Parts: sequence; structure tokens; C-alpha cells
Amino acid sequence: MSITHENTESVTLDFDVQVPEVLAANDAPKPFGFGTQIRKSCYFDATVRWGASAFSVYNHMYIPRDFGDPEQNFWNLVNAATLSDVAVERQVEITGPDAASFVQLLTPRNLSTCAVGQCKYVLITNTDGGILNDPILLRLAENHFWLSLADSDILLWAQALAINSGLDVQINEPDVSPLQLQGPKSGAIMQSLFGDKINELRYYWFGEFELDGMPLIISRTGWSSELGYEIYLRDGTRGDELWERLMHVGAEFGLQPGHTSAIRRIEAGMLSYHADMDNKTNPYELGLDRLVDLEMAADFVGKAALTKIAAEGVKRKQVGLVIDGEPFDGANTDFWPVFVGFEQVGVVTSAIYSPRLKANIALAMVSIEHSAVDTEAQIVTQFEQRGAKVVAKPFYDPKKSIASSVKV
Repeated sequence: MSITHENTESVTLDFDVQVPEVLAANDAPKPFGFGTQIRKSCYFDATVRWGASAFSVYNHMYIPRDFGDPEQNFWNLVNAATLSDVAVERQVEITGPDAASFVQLLTPRNLSTCAVGQCKYVLITNTDGGILNDPILLRLAENHFWLSLADSDILLWAQALAINSGLDVQINEPDVSPLQLQGPKSGAIMQSLFGDKINELRYYWFGEFELDGMPLIISRTGWSSELGYEIYLRDGTRGDELWERLMHVGAEFGLQPGHTSAIRRIEAGMLSYHADMDNKTNPYELGLDRLVDLEMAADFVGKAALTKIAAEGVKRKQVGLVIDGEPFDGANTDFWPVFVGFEQVGVVTSAIYSPRLKANIALAMVSIEHSAVDTEAQIVTQFEQRGAKVVAKPFYDPKKSIASSVKV
């Protein structure tokens, strides 16, 4: 089979591509378009071919958001495996003699023990202690780092900060496009492709691999809290080929194309930038104290502000909610007010129905006085008022034993 892509000449694959029947019945894919200012990933054509029917915009790029029933997407993820285009997780590459010092300047997390080959979940803070991004940091060499971004323009922030930092660094966006292969069968799929070497990867570590000449970095990370991998392709001309290779090998294990699951990530209490936090949210409000080290000698942007916040305490806190009533039809698209009595005490930031827990679950930011577990509240959607109760979060697998499992 021969596949063409806008950035490549014809690529010949030595296996048959099994395109879902529903696609074969269509005369042509529906057009997607916001103009040339929104970039397509190197997997875009493949995701459309495999059933992506709706996209949103993330880091100025299209991201697939719909491969059919979102509940089926969830079950595909937790029972077998899904492959998701997350090339929107753009990389900020930081190199140069002072790269390690500069990366520490960006984040309140102490990186002194971060080894080459290790990943760290970090926060990027501004001078007020607000969160600008919550990327995964990868340390490729002593002075070579990637920040794998959530949805905000940290490349520009880092380049601007470097100008007056006095540090010798180079900051760029490299040709890197990640995929997420997540789910309990993901380990078996990866072992079929890479052999036993893949089993050496520990949770939140990565290694360099090659597949059919494609240069890859593979990490034991992902936005699902399932066993999973992020596959960073370092040659955007081969995106179509990589997608089809993974789908072909994964077929016998039940691999399905999919999108990041809002159901699974809310179950796990995983945060979504712009929804659950923004530049006016500080780490202490989210319970992320472990990502702030005020005692380390190194300075970082926002240290003075976070020192003050830590001493004074926070006025609001993120909590979990279980919400009464019929199952929600999809995720919330507004910040629903949270009331205790007649007083609005906060907002719901992310809400969804979990078919596994058989409950409507949500993350909410509420005043500290009303954040205790078992607090009774009401939420107001665009349609109705419902009862709610504050519960412990995350809602499922609180110790992340699934994601950190070494089983394949």
C-alpha cells in the first residue's frame, strides 16, 4: 500500500492497512478547517482515515476529540489499548551550558535529583505563583531538556525569560510529535515491536529506540493513569507510517484509535490546563505542595509569592465531588456554580459520568471553609440544580498502582 502525506513523498508499507468499514462507505472525509494558522500534526491524515470526526484546537494545532462513542473509547482504553494523536504536546527544547540552571529557574520543583533518562511532572509558575503550564520534563542529557507542554505558549515565555536571565541557553521547538499508546494491552504491543528492552522502562523514565529506521524516544508516561507509553517521533515526515505500523501490530491485542479520555482522567484526578487551573491558580490550591520546594537554594520564578502563600494559607481548594441525578451526557462546557445554602462557594471545573463508578464525578474549586469531605452542596448546570457531596480524590486507583505497574 502507498500512502501520501502533505510533508512527504509516497511511503510504501509492507502490510495491509485495515480501514474501518464505516470509513470505506464514505465517499470522502468531511472537511476540517480554521485556516492555515491552525497546524495539523503529522498523524492528522491517519486519524481522519481511522475515524476521527471532530477536532478541537490545542497549542495552535488540531487534536482529535471524537472517534465515536466516548464511553466506548473509555472501555477500549481500560480493557485493551488506544492510540491517540497527542502531537499537540509540543516540546520546548532547552540546551546549552546553563540549561539545567535555566530549567530550575522555570519551576518550583526541586530538580537536583533528576537523572538523565528520567521524566518529572513539573509546574511552570509566574511571579505571582500562578501556574502557566504543567508539562512533563524529560532530561535527555546533562544540559538537554524537553518540556512536553499542556495548552499554553511556554516556548515564548521561556525565550523571553532567557533574554535577561544571564544564562547561556538555546530554546527551540524541535521536530518531535508524540503519540500515546495507553491501556493494559499497551505493554504487550510494545513488546511485540521492541522486544524485552521495552520492559526495562520504569514508570516516568524514557529511552531511545528505533523502529524501521524511525528515531523515537519512548517514555512510561501518559494522560490516562493506565499502563501506557508516550512515543515521541523525531521525524515528522514519517508520522503516517508510524501510526499505521502501531495499528497493524496492535490489531491482535484489540488496539483501537481513540482520543484522550475525559472519563478516565477525571477518575484519576488528572488536571487539564485552562479547565482545572490557570495563571491565577497556585500549586497549594491544587494540593500539589510536593511540587514546590521553598527550602532549596536555587531560585525560581514565583518563589517569593509562593513563600508568602505557604505562610498565609490558601483561601480555596480543589476538591472532588459526586453529583446526584441522571448520568451527564458528556463533559461540562461551562464552569458550573457550586452553592452551599444560598452562598456560591466555588465552581465545577471538570465533570463527567463514570460508567465504571456509576456516578457523576467532578473536580471543583471551592472556598477552603467548604472543602471538607462530606460537605453537602448544590451545583447549577445550564439546565438544572443538583445535589452534590465533597469526596476524596482521585476517585479511582488513588495510588496509581495501574499506571506504575511493571506488568505487560
